Amino acid sequence: MDIIKENIKDLTSLWQKVSEQANAYTTGEDFDFGEISYSAWPNKLWFHHDVNKRTLDSAKSLLLSHSTRLTIPYWDIYQSTAYELLEANGFEKLSEQVGMYLKLTRTYEKADELELKKVTDDKDALLWSQLFEKAFNYHISHKLLFPVHPDIDYLIAWQKNEPVGTALVHVNENGVAGIHAMGVIPEMRRKGFAEQMMTNILYEITEQGFNYATLQASTLGQGLYLKLGFKEQFIMKNYALRQEV
Repeated sequence: MDIIKENIKDLTSLWQKVSEQANAYTTGEDFDFGEISYSAWPNKLWFHHDVNKRTLDSAKSLLLSHSTRLTIPYWDIYQSTAYELLEANGFEKLSEQVGMYLKLTRTYEKADELELKKVTDDKDALLWSQLFEKAFNYHISHKLLFPVHPDIDYLIAWQKNEPVGTALVHVNENGVAGIHAMGVIPEMRRKGFAEQMMTNILYEITEQGFNYATLQASTLGQGLYLKLGFKEQFIMKNYALRQEV
């Protein structure tokens, strides 16, 4: 199994499934995209292969004709500097993440003081959306959480009766579980909850028989994931068309 490809496939298929449920997914010869005007996520456009001038011009033309700002991920897996095309053609880098994976070969100890509960109704979905926005400072509409997709679990972490944060687990048929949207709300930070959340997720997916966990880490979270045994795979640079002032 090519775990780098599986990590990227986990991402793109998650974006596809969420966008499809919102009737907002379009597939093309060179790239796919999902555009949802009432949510800041997924709103992605991703190329099927390394970007070149022709495919970039085609994508740029589409982006200029749409009002929603879409993000283009660029994965440094092609041994090229094609990302420079983006930077030379009106795109700006918004952020950078590190693709990481963990082979699930041992049992993880569950942190009993923290409980992960699946979102099961509209009330949960609204709370998940509110907590996510507090943790990450951008909006994922609660409308995207329902109906619940069979491959996606939206999770809320609780300490007793207090919500702590959010996570999303997306699974596939190849034994890979992608971990996304894991964040702790500001008032619950610096209490060790992020590590407890991740440990509990690893416990659950290992119990369910998954072989690998994948994620894309920010600089802030990278240290925790390395501590838990995750290995680095690739850099993902996120671009969007530069906005005129």
